[in-house]
Amino acid sequence: MNRVDKIINNECYRQCYNVIQQLEEERIFCGHDMIHFLDVARIAYILNLESGLKIDKEIIYATALLHDIGRHMQYIRNIPHHEASAQIAEGILKDSGFSQKETENIILAILAHRDKTGPGREDLSGIICRADKISRNCFDCNAQMECNWPSDKKNMLLEY
Repeated sequence: MNRVDKIINNECYRQCYNVIQQLEEERIFCGHDMIHFLDVARIAYILNLESGLKIDKEIIYATALLHDIGRHMQYIRNIPHHEASAQIAEGILKDSGFSQKETENIILAILAHRDKTGPGREDLSGIICRADKISRNCFDCNAQMECNWPSDKKNMLLEY
């Protein structure tokens, strides 16, 4: 996964990631760190295999690593993080060797990962959206009572 390695070593990616970590240093709720990004990637890959979608592993990992990379822009400038992430991702994907078609597909999935219709889709957008939600271990969260997720949306059982 050479291109994925290029993403995590990309200067812009590292800068954005570091700002997110600084801004979330005292956050009690789910964070947006490498653990979350890789959990989303691995769960999305499992969903891909189970559904027989045959989406390339590198595309899944690239999308997962980038889906929340604009989170700091939401904190700083109130820009929805999926929009900021899509904007930031375009240059990183180009620098990492992804084709224009691959980049467009990844960006669409980043933009859709917060879409309410996303979980029902059987494509890259759908598996990233589902994996993003499934990755949260609400059953083991110390901030569960303060969390604004509705009770019926919290992950109280281990699924993946």
